[in-house]
Amino acid sequence: MKILFIGDVVGRPGRDVLENNLPLLEREYDIDFTIVNGENATGGFGLDLKAYNTLTAAGADALTMGNHTFDNRKILDFIEEKDNIIRPLNMTVKAPGVGMRVFTLKSGENLTVINLCGRVYSNLAVDCPFQAMDTILKETSLRDGAIFVDFHADATSEKVCFGHRYDGRVSAVCGTHTHIQTADEKILPHGTAFITDVGMTGAYDSCLGMNKEAAISRFTELRRQQMRPAQGERQINGVVITLNSAFKAENIERINRVYPEF
Repeated sequence: MKILFIGDVVGRPGRDVLENNLPLLEREYDIDFTIVNGENATGGFGLDLKAYNTLTAAGADALTMGNHTFDNRKILDFIEEKDNIIRPLNMTVKAPGVGMRVFTLKSGENLTVINLCGRVYSNLAVDCPFQAMDTILKETSLRDGAIFVDFHADATSEKVCFGHRYDGRVSAVCGTHTHIQTADEKILPHGTAFITDVGMTGAYDSCLGMNKEAAISRFTELRRQQMRPAQGERQINGVVITLNSAFKAENIERINRVYPEF
């Protein structure tokens, strides 16, 4: 099984670069299932139906989310109708949608996709992600199929500890949220693919996908400029994970590509 996971898509630049290049990547790597983090896909904050339709039409089989899931309230109109959106499982308040979904691939194999948020430095009220994962694994295991976790968190320590905690019990733990791709992709000792952060898909010459001047103003001015996605060259950050018949990882490969503006 080959899984392609695309890091946080930021605004129209991120959507456009995937619309034009995701099918090519899927063919290049002979991908069986594509997961895209879409929590920033609409203007950098949240997901509306237009962005959802663009990403799924481009080839996203599942969309994971994060702390910005409900920033755009339009998601409330469709999140429960769509069967491939996975929002953070461990939110402390009752929320529409689900935090875990099981997909059946054309091969007949199952893939469970889970979205969890970390707690360190988090601005989202969430329960302990470790306890949430322990609860899931009481009823779900690699005997039932592959298990992929998008761990949306700030602290590298929390992400690394989470990966080691569930090494050998899940197929992959891929960090998101910081929009900065880390160079620590590896197969952990017991067969779990891990990377601290997959990175960001959007404007290349930017601050985390957003306009540089507006982002800088948050540190230098009392009156902040409005944050908008940057323009120019676009990047795609992601990973390709290859699993064996026991649903443990054989390989993880980082993708970091820059494309011209079009």
